[in-house]
Formats: sequence, structure tokens, C-alpha cells
Amino acid sequence: MRVIVVGGGSVGSSIARELVSHGHEIVVIDATSDVIGRSNLRGTQWVVGDACDLEVLQRAKTEEADVVVAATGDDKANLVVSLLARSEFGVPRTVGRVNNPKNEWLFDEAWGVDVAVSTPRLMTALVEEAVEVGDVVRLLSLQTGGATLAAYTVPREHPVVASMVSQVPWPPEVALVAILRDGIPITPSGDDVLEGADELFFISTAEGEEQLRAMFTTAQDVPEVTEGLTEQPERAGSSSTRATAPTRTTERPSPDE
Repeated sequence: MRVIVVGGGSVGSSIARELVSHGHEIVVIDATSDVIGRSNLRGTQWVVGDACDLEVLQRAKTEEADVVVAATGDDKANLVVSLLARSEFGVPRTVGRVNNPKNEWLFDEAWGVDVAVSTPRLMTALVEEAVEVGDVVRLLSLQTGGATLAAYTVPREHPVVASMVSQVPWPPEVALVAILRDGIPITPSGDDVLEGADELFFISTAEGEEQLRAMFTTAQDVPEVTEGLTEQPERAGSSSTRATAPTRTTERPSPDE
């Protein structure tokens, strides 16, 4: 795969070094030649110049790139590079680095960005994901289609514990894509039973993420919402006290009676 990395600083160099180790063809564009010696990158091609200039992108043969990574410390430059890569050179995939989280809303398809990577947001998400059990944490925004990658760690006493994946009323715009249990990733099927401390990973729309957050919060605060789930027969020796859905309803007397 041919990848153009714009920005030869610490972030861009780290990305380029990792991609080279994976056997990809890497071209690094930077405005100054000083970074070439400092980066100590082997096996990469270098183009010196402003990547916001079409002539510089032409010298880098951007039209042959499979991916362009805009990784400079300037959000404006990253947006312009992404837009030029997509509109002028037809690059199939672009990744834009977001330095200021306030600018994240700009990094979308309108500016030619497929994936926006915000280092501050990622660090915040990783911190929250490590300490926030029982809350939906957004890990990554995938601008293509407006999807997000979110995680949820199931509290040990949550009502969904011991329910099969197929029994949980997931929002329609949410897909459970992985379960991390005891450090081992599991591809979820409808028959998998959720356990306390499971880390659930979802691909969803922004609206679906909010619905997911509301679902887990409601289920935790009001356990009765799980009555609509199909219950499994209690196993021998189980101490579970969860009741099956009632088969008969009793009408409450009206206040006038």
C-alpha cells in the first residue's frame, strides 16, 4: 500500500515508521528539510514543500496513493491537504489529525476527511474507558457515514448480565462488533451470554450511541425494563433471583372504585 504522510514531526514520523515496518511504501511531505535528519526514518521517500501547494502534492505522486494521512500540527493545513487529496487527486482514503477538539466538527466528508483522529479525545476516551464502568465511552469517530466506535464496560450487577446477546433490545442503529472478556476478544453471536466486567464494543451512528447510552442508564436505574427480555430457565444451583416475564396481568382498580 502506498501511503503519503504529511508532516514529518513526532506524530507523522511515528506513523511513517510504523507503516514502514509493516511493509508499506511511504512518502513523507514536510515544509522543511531539517526534519529529514532528525526523524531518522529509513525506507521512506521525502518531499520537501508545503503540502497545501498542488505542485508539491504532484511531486509526491499523490494520485498514486492509497491513503493520505494529514498529520501536521495545524488543523487548517490538515483540512486543506485532505480536501486536495480527495478532490484533485482522487485518493480513496484520507485520515486527518485533529489538534484542537473544538475543530473536530470540521473534519468530515465535506472537507474530504474519512477518519478524524483527535489525540486529546482519544486520550480522554482511554482514561474514561479505564475508569468509567457503566458508561458508554466514544473511542473514535468514523466520518464515513457518520459512524462512531464506542465501548461499554458492563457492571457486575447490571440487569443485562446473564442475558444472551440476542435477548438485549439493542437500538436499531447500533451493532455489537466485539466483546472483550478477561483480555480475550470474542466475536459476538446471538447465543453468547453477557457477563459482568465484559467490555462491549459498538459501531453506531451518533444518534444510536445516545440511544445506547440511554438504554444502559435506564436498565441500570430501573431494572424492570428487562422484563421484556426472553428469560432462560434457571440453571440448577443458580442463585439468580431474576423472574421470568409474567404470563398474566392483573388490572389495577381505578381510583374511583
